[in-house]
Amino acid sequence: SEMCADGSLDARYISVESEHSAMAACIGASAAGVRTFTATSSQGLALMHELLHWAALGRHPVVMADVNRAMGPGWNIWTDQNDSLSQRDTGWIQLYCETNQEVLDTTILGFKLAEAIDLPVMVVLDAFFLSHTAEPVDIPDQELVDGFLPRREARYKLDVKDPHAFGALVRPDAYMEMRLQQQEAMERAHDVFAEIETEWEALTGRGYGDIEGYRTEGADLLLVTSSTITSTAREVVDARRDAGEAVGLVKVKMFRPFPTEHLRALLSGVSRVRPQHLARSRRHIRGRASLGPVRRATRRSAHPVRVRGRTRGPRRHACGDRGDHRRDAGGRAARARGPVGGSRAMSQLMIKDSIPQEEHLAPGHLACPGCAAPLAMKMALKALGDDTMVVLPACCWSIIAGPWPQSSLKVPLYHTAFETGAAEGSGV
Repeated sequence: SEMCADGSLDARYISVESEHSAMAACIGASAAGVRTFTATSSQGLALMHELLHWAALGRHPVVMADVNRAMGPGWNIWTDQNDSLSQRDTGWIQLYCETNQEVLDTTILGFKLAEAIDLPVMVVLDAFFLSHTAEPVDIPDQELVDGFLPRREARYKLDVKDPHAFGALVRPDAYMEMRLQQQEAMERAHDVFAEIETEWEALTGRGYGDIEGYRTEGADLLLVTSSTITSTAREVVDARRDAGEAVGLVKVKMFRPFPTEHLRALLSGVSRVRPQHLARSRRHIRGRASLGPVRRATRRSAHPVRVRGRTRGPRRHACGDRGDHRRDAGGRAARARGPVGGSRAMSQLMIKDSIPQEEHLAPGHLACPGCAAPLAMKMALKALGDDTMVVLPACCWSIIAGPWPQSSLKVPLYHTAFETGAAEGSGV
């Protein structure tokens, strides 16, 4: 927004009220023929779900960065691939990145790929490991990028001088023809991406491929990874190779469309494959998200291949040791905060000569030093009194209140997603 405001970026920055509206704005802008970008993560991507289908089947080459972040509850800012994996069948190309350099390059590559086949591209990067840390990257010259990625010339667009209607009602036969064309474009993505990357590598010396093999020669066991877990896996492979074990690595960059044939070629002669996940749900445990495509790639192998998935991440409970789950005599979960007593009518508070002494906010909150938010909450709770329940949308105060199972508020508190505070409060 600063670059648009000071004129250093020749673009229009559109402020909207939600991720749902953000994708709608991108679709409108793309339909008018301009190059379009947005970014989101976690619940925001889930909120976009309806319009992801519109962008894909409408053949809008939107590029979107998705910061892989955990889905709530309980919410956090660390990585979990459930948000992007749950959108894998919406018709978007998905490109997973290992480093911030790869994120930068893939964004540029993503636009050229999207506009070559008229499909949207999702550039996926791990939360915190990439989004909240810094590393040096090579930023290519503007002239180089302009030569590689010239101004978009949309084949079809909203134009008052050549009026057409888009996205109208279609009969079933026409609809299925549109779906077939979308699928054919998706199937072209691997070859087109390879051509684009070859050109980019000639300019910058950097290329990634839709799939990458690392020390696969003579490997008996292959780890299959994507995103930042790949960097750790490379170290593991090196250590195991030094110890005399025949271990290799396959990094999957393009998850949609999945590079089945390329993976099958790399798996030739391998007897064991272990996909490493950063997502877990009932569906993923059954192996139908990241594990399923790997299994399908081994079905035509000339020899049996054992595929066994692993989920990688913190082994302990997400929000603390299980010993924190204390119970009272009745078997109910005990609160980690102090008891809440009595109630007080608002009318009584309004006629008092001084601020109530009773505190409803504990001093052990997680606000930054000098932050005014705790003071505002403290005074609001004094005015509202004991008979208060707080519904808190995701914001700074969601962190200030403290991680589960603690809470710095001495009144009932319910954390909820963006934009649902009023509706959740109505439900309460």
